[in-house]
Amino acid sequence: MENVLIKTVDLKKYFKTPKGLLHAVDGVNITVESGKTLGVVGESGCGKSTLGRLVLRLIEPTSGEVLLKDQNILKYNSREMKKYRLHMQMIFQDPYASLNPRMSVTDIIAEPLIANNLCKNQKEKNEKVKELMDIVGLAQRYSNSYPHELDGGRRQRIGVARALAVDPDFIVCDEPVSALDVSIQAQILNLLMDLQDQQKIAYLFITHDLSVVKHISQTIVIMYLGQCIEEVSNKELFHNPLHPYTQALLSAIPIPDLSSRKHPRYIIKGEVTSPIEPEPGCRFRTRCPHATTSCIGRDIPLFEVEKNHKVACVLFER
Repeated sequence: MENVLIKTVDLKKYFKTPKGLLHAVDGVNITVESGKTLGVVGESGCGKSTLGRLVLRLIEPTSGEVLLKDQNILKYNSREMKKYRLHMQMIFQDPYASLNPRMSVTDIIAEPLIANNLCKNQKEKNEKVKELMDIVGLAQRYSNSYPHELDGGRRQRIGVARALAVDPDFIVCDEPVSALDVSIQAQILNLLMDLQDQQKIAYLFITHDLSVVKHISQTIVIMYLGQCIEEVSNKELFHNPLHPYTQALLSAIPIPDLSSRKHPRYIIKGEVTSPIEPEPGCRFRTRCPHATTSCIGRDIPLFEVEKNHKVACVLFER
């Protein structure tokens, strides 16, 4: 694949619990190209936010590799990581909790500039902050405002401006619009897409909303209990979902059409497999209507069924 910016190799993160190891992320292999968006979708608790933090090394993985331009960043010490963090940033889910309530808008946006010595003097810093506020559509009159004085959309614009301050190549967007009103969601999504066109930034876009990920992503990965179970292009996912779990997710999308009531819903039944010391096998098998004995006793790897369409399901094994 050309222009690969970020790649994970068999990435794992296990958390210790009183009952055993919780497999939050278990053998994930993803690739993000320069200037493109990889969407990561799944229900709450599937490990998608943990994956985003592992890629940025905000938490240390149990095993595996995270490659930035073919360099394994997991081998770097803190000094080397500080340099590489200029290439990687994050936009958090909660636009209020991720901002320091004691700092003004100017101070929040300027913080990464100061921390990385990117401005020679106060004048250069103020000019850079003003430029970033203009880029994300924040009026200058909010320069001395505090987060509690602003609405959710403006707070999230501050988070975007802060992430852009160091001119990163890659940004993890951890459900950046889920806490916002629908109209504000569209504004933030359009802003992110415009920035990508202008600055060729790559995104790892984490969400549980397939309607949102359809709008912004070129490639989409579906996660279930720490594993990637389907990887497919944007258009192909909505026309030809293969994994039963993916089909159920798509079935749950509301359709603004009264005639849609006639369309059958894919109802998921059964118990969720425990992520603590899971037995080998498909982790969706306890809820899957197509489950057979072939789904038990061995983990099902992702394999290519069609061009640029991978799935982890015995129904499509050759």
